[in-house]
Amino acid sequence: MKYSELVEGNTTLTEKQEFLTGGEMTAITIRIPKNLKDAAAERASLKGISFSAYARMCMIADLAPEAGKGGAASVG
Repeated sequence: MKYSELVEGNTTLTEKQEFLTGGEMTAITIRIPKNLKDAAAERASLKGISFSAYARMCMIADLAPEAGKGGAASVG
């Protein structure tokens, strides 16, 4: 299944989250400004989670917006 099929189909929030968090872990390299990385790492630390977990949460909140409402990735 592709993400576009997930969005266009009649899927529940749980199904979306399972799809987005399923599969093997894969390493990625991204280039972002140092200030953005440092701020995100600090925010993750304040939440008591790793930078990687925070990045995943932010992506899931964007790809399945209803997952981010009041969730751990929301600002607050």
